[in-house]
Amino acid sequence: MPARLVSFSGFDNNTEQFHNAVRAQLSQDIEVLFSYAELPSPLIDACRYVMTGQGKFVRPLLVASAFDSVNQSNANANENTDKSTDDKNCMANADGLEALLENDSDYDMCRRAALAVELLHTYSLVHDDLPCMDDDELRRGQPTAHIVFEESTALLAGDVLQTLAFEVLTAELPTFAPFDSAIASQLIAIFAPRARRMVSGQMLDLNAEATTGISQSDLEAIHRDKTGALIEAAMLMGGICAGATAPQRMALQECAQHIGLAFQVQDDILDVTTSTDTLGKPAGSDEKLDKSTYVKLMGVEQATSYAQSLFNDGRAAIIRELSSRELSGKKDSADNNALLALIEWLWARKK
Repeated sequence: MPARLVSFSGFDNNTEQFHNAVRAQLSQDIEVLFSYAELPSPLIDACRYVMTGQGKFVRPLLVASAFDSVNQSNANANENTDKSTDDKNCMANADGLEALLENDSDYDMCRRAALAVELLHTYSLVHDDLPCMDDDELRRGQPTAHIVFEESTALLAGDVLQTLAFEVLTAELPTFAPFDSAIASQLIAIFAPRARRMVSGQMLDLNAEATTGISQSDLEAIHRDKTGALIEAAMLMGGICAGATAPQRMALQECAQHIGLAFQVQDDILDVTTSTDTLGKPAGSDEKLDKSTYVKLMGVEQATSYAQSLFNDGRAAIIRELSSRELSGKKDSADNNALLALIEWLWARKK
């Protein structure tokens, strides 16, 4: 069994190992959730199909990285941290770690939050791909849900993933500690309005198709909701599970707002510079749908510079509140901070 969303520093600051451990735990938790939900066939088959594809799982990684960064920042700030707290946040492969974390509600609330954001994100992809929306036939390197299953099944799969995204925060799930009601109420307060904003952003995006004269501010208004809202939710939810202070939450939100826009700018760039095989979804689909994009607005070179500046601004917010490192342009500034390492990983992504 993989370690539960544990410390980035426990992997000798190896980003790939940390991300793989988070993904492995998420995969296990998805199966636990589906066993609990007892969905009828073919609905359960469609849900498993879309939730277990070759996704990047960026949003669960944001939850886990924010959780770890806040934990590490608070531990570093407290010189009198006792031995039990040190043990909880130390080596990911330490003997007895599973027993130590078996009933740890903070870690398990983080697992719930990671599940919630991935469920909501995947629902949005399933619905985006439907013939009535973007009408795409490829997602995460495999045929889309409405191609493999009937369109009605794909529609219902998206519906149930959306409801499960909220249910998972308070469900009595096997292998999870009982939910923490105080944390759960905070998570729902963060999650629900940003889920609504994501849908609003999707509507604004559809409205902007084949529309001329879209300004950069108009485009950013769309993507602060369509893409940025759930990224914001992920980082804040991870921080809340780790007991983030008010200044830390402000830093997480500021970082998320920059990263959310940067992620969308990157997607627009990759749509015109990367192949379908690499992307795992149809390249050039933005042009096919006549979408308003940053590349159309400012060109690839300027869009790339803009994405870099947004990533830098996101890094600066984390360094200010959650890292002892001084701001620099070097990749090694990520040091042992999981969020900074994730930002570097996102900047280097090719799909």
